[in-house]
Amino acid sequence: MKSSENQEKNSGMNKSVAIIGSVGIPAKYGGFETLAEYLTKNLSDKVDFTVYCSAKAYPKKLKEYNHSKLEYIPLKANGIQSIPYDIISLLKVKRKTKTVLILGVACGIILPLYRLFYSKKLIVNIDGLEWKREKWGKVAKWYLKFSEKVAVKSADVVIADNKVIQDYVQNEYGKNAVLIEYGADHSISLPLSDEIKKEFSFTNFEYAFKVCRIEPENNIKMILEAFSKQTKYHLVIVGNWENSEYGIDLFSKFSKFENIHLCDPIYDLLILNQLRSNAFLYIHGHSAGGTNPSLVEAMYLSIPIISFDINYNRETTENKAYSYFKNSTELVETLKNIDKTNLITSKNALFIVAERRYQWENITDKYLKKF
Repeated sequence: MKSSENQEKNSGMNKSVAIIGSVGIPAKYGGFETLAEYLTKNLSDKVDFTVYCSAKAYPKKLKEYNHSKLEYIPLKANGIQSIPYDIISLLKVKRKTKTVLILGVACGIILPLYRLFYSKKLIVNIDGLEWKREKWGKVAKWYLKFSEKVAVKSADVVIADNKVIQDYVQNEYGKNAVLIEYGADHSISLPLSDEIKKEFSFTNFEYAFKVCRIEPENNIKMILEAFSKQTKYHLVIVGNWENSEYGIDLFSKFSKFENIHLCDPIYDLLILNQLRSNAFLYIHGHSAGGTNPSLVEAMYLSIPIISFDINYNRETTENKAYSYFKNSTELVETLKNIDKTNLITSKNALFIVAERRYQWENITDKYLKKF
């Protein structure tokens, strides 16, 4: 029996996988980063991982993490630099590496040429239709849509993180995508410490919480406008306010409201989980992407959720969020008429969904099968 187990383990370690397209690990923010974190954490005894990381994001450059090798690219992983970042990462993958997990489609345009020179298994997680995001101009949107098409056609395996994305790949490109979502059980519900209560005054009130990148497609302005029109509940948004004119303008306009608290990024999960898990509500405004990690984390933390009304979010929550809104007026009306009994019913239902669908052990096992 032991011999058989050893053979199976040795066979597993023949799997060499490069992960490209994330900012890197250790994970801070971001779904792809958390995915890379848990793939390496859960599977490093079975897979020889190399993770390509942005040198710009890591002043301290570890050579190894989660028993996986780290390589650094001297570019940012997001924004317009994501295209050369992913392409350079791909070209640096060692010849002996058998499988490349490509997170996103920024480098998709070179995959047909890459295939002429390298016989590797290409697994592409296409993310959430990046070309639809408002932050991109016409040329960037055209490039990303074309790159998505090439990536899907070139991939040995296409991964969709949401059933809506899976259906889109089938309808748009006539190709079957594998549905693999995100885990959320790394999110731990914690009581508020005395230090946190002193540091964050809003914890003395019933507050709604949101953590995200400050981008138009996350409907930040819509949510801020709704909360500025009522005073019953406080709103806390944690995000990168200084990274764009959009964020700077919103911060300037809405930080003056007493019930609105705009916080800089919080990378300490101990602090973040205390603030999230004691929120009265979680407000999810994402309108792009598939299964958003921040949403499934809120579900696992058993926080009542009010979500932007789009098919991705309804699929993720199985239509069990407390309420869905299309504009600030609908959100204001929802806030005015909160039924606390229904809040409890909804959050309990969402937690059951999260336990069934969003466990990292199950997620990483599905990736292992594709490796």
